[in-house]
Amino acid sequence: MPMNWQNELKAVTFDVFGTVVDWRSSIAREVNSLAEAKGFSVDGTEFASAWRALYPPAMSRVRSGELSFTRLDVLHRMNLDPVLEQFGIEELSEAEKQDLNRAWHRLSPWPDAVRGLTRIKNRFIVGSLSNGNVALIVNMAKHAGLPWDVVLGAEIPGALQTATRGLPQISRSARSGTPPVHARCRP
Repeated sequence: MPMNWQNELKAVTFDVFGTVVDWRSSIAREVNSLAEAKGFSVDGTEFASAWRALYPPAMSRVRSGELSFTRLDVLHRMNLDPVLEQFGIEELSEAEKQDLNRAWHRLSPWPDAVRGLTRIKNRFIVGSLSNGNVALIVNMAKHAGLPWDVVLGAEIPGALQTATRGLPQISRSARSGTPPVHARCRP
């Protein structure tokens, strides 16, 4: 008998970065604000893109075992220094770098995200499914008004999302007695 997904589906999880929140514009806004306050010139959008471009290689280092499991906050901070150097930004104190790194906790949602998640939440459990660490996703949810019922991050399985590690482990922990789910993670 085929599964009637409308009766069987209990929870819907969402990728967060780029799907629910606009990381590029949010980071660009923070970088531009910092540049104005500190008196240097930078294209915040280019900076944001360069910073995020270092994310896949950093994740590959974790997935390959070159780096042990590392929270996304730490990976972002590791990647910040080379981007600052690339853009010739030397004026920042360590406290300012840490605050800029926390900009990932202050990302703004896409205009329809909160409304859409709220509508889905009327019928299903809604949650994040992200490589972000739990504190990052919770802080982002509070800032952006994201109505998660559950926050599933990479710390739960102690692994980043892949088809064989983090995603299936998170899926199993989220089921709570519901039938098995089919999940697919983008490469």
